[in-house]
Amino acid sequence: MSSSAKHLHSIDAGHYKHTAGCETEVMPIPDVVKISMSQHIGAPCKPLVKKGDEVKVGQVIGDTDAFVSAPIHSSVSGKVTGIETQRNAMGGMDTLVVIEADKEQTLAEDIKPPVITDMESFVKATRASGLVGLGGASFPTHIKFNPKNKDEVKTFIVNGAECEPFITSDHRTMLEDAQNVIDGALEIMKWLETDMGYIAIEQNKPDAIANFDRLIAEQGIKNLKTFKLLDKYPKGAERVLIYEITGKECPAGVLPAELGCIVSNVTSVAFFGQYLKDGIPLIKKRMTVDGDAVKEPKNIIAPLGTQIHDIIEFCGGYKTPEGPEKILMGGPMMGRAIFSDQMPIVKNNNAILAFSKNQAYIPEETACINCGRCHKACPFNLLPTGLAEAYERRDAQRLSDLQVMQCMECGSCSFVCPARRPLAFMNKLGKGIVKEAGIK
Repeated sequence: MSSSAKHLHSIDAGHYKHTAGCETEVMPIPDVVKISMSQHIGAPCKPLVKKGDEVKVGQVIGDTDAFVSAPIHSSVSGKVTGIETQRNAMGGMDTLVVIEADKEQTLAEDIKPPVITDMESFVKATRASGLVGLGGASFPTHIKFNPKNKDEVKTFIVNGAECEPFITSDHRTMLEDAQNVIDGALEIMKWLETDMGYIAIEQNKPDAIANFDRLIAEQGIKNLKTFKLLDKYPKGAERVLIYEITGKECPAGVLPAELGCIVSNVTSVAFFGQYLKDGIPLIKKRMTVDGDAVKEPKNIIAPLGTQIHDIIEFCGGYKTPEGPEKILMGGPMMGRAIFSDQMPIVKNNNAILAFSKNQAYIPEETACINCGRCHKACPFNLLPTGLAEAYERRDAQRLSDLQVMQCMECGSCSFVCPARRPLAFMNKLGKGIVKEAGIK
């Protein structure tokens, strides 16, 4: 991050928070779930069950000895009917455990609240829960909560800045599950031994801010408070958030713990607060379903592994028989377009957006007019036009000199570009060129 990051710019895009007032609805258990063994950054899990096995809710069905990993649990009780492979939104292949649900939702016998007595048992319990970053990154949380420089970590930040258009699932968490957020945050802060905690929320969510302020005041909590952010994208980005609260710059490749901070998504913290009480691992997810191709946009809670077409059906189905032009897993800025609604949801899904041809329309790309809007929109003051030129020449050294590795692919440059150039995507590909060239 350049020194000019203190003058962070951000785009004031339309928010499209149509479902902010929609209370979360719990989806019925589907007939079949397909649970991916690749639900976190790092090594995929290996299936621990086989066709014909009976499974129960919360049973571990996938794990690995790899360091960067987290176990995967069954979200339903029923019978394993197969192990399949399917192409994912990133283009790779995932292994799926297919389970036919018996609709009984029988809990596994070993489900019980964790007993945490020290840092080791805290980290162990976090891993056993299967928790990964639920805001999109899917980094295994037990690794984040066990920094090597723990004594230097003084600040815990709960990220409630839901800045992507359309998505309101975190907002509903803050309204419907606020006590679990507080309980989870206090427990995490206890074992991290942080001095202060902040729940960062954009000012366009005054009901969520008021809800937390009331609960914190009623409970006499002194080391946790809300922090108001401007309602501009991309305030929820980890590196931006750290600067907003602490004034510290966080370049790419530097861990927040190195700056004395730990940042965790508000839904991750809420889950952990509930997990402390019942011991039920991560088996379901709250998400927003929206877009002009969906009949009944909603916030829902669905079992992990639920196929997207079942979720859409719960939301009234598609508006037209031909279905949507585009489906996104996640938001329109950083989400992934998928090729089929047969794909299952995974831990870090926070939205399913289905767009008609009209809403999905992207104007044809034209020549750059050197207007500078992309540079102004970049949170880290990068030069997207220069990066695009270097990418087109496959000039690894120039890409490195222009700090392409600092790009967080937020999409702000692409959004404001009047020529509709895919600048953020070119930066993503440019990073690969730099890595292949071995430039540090």
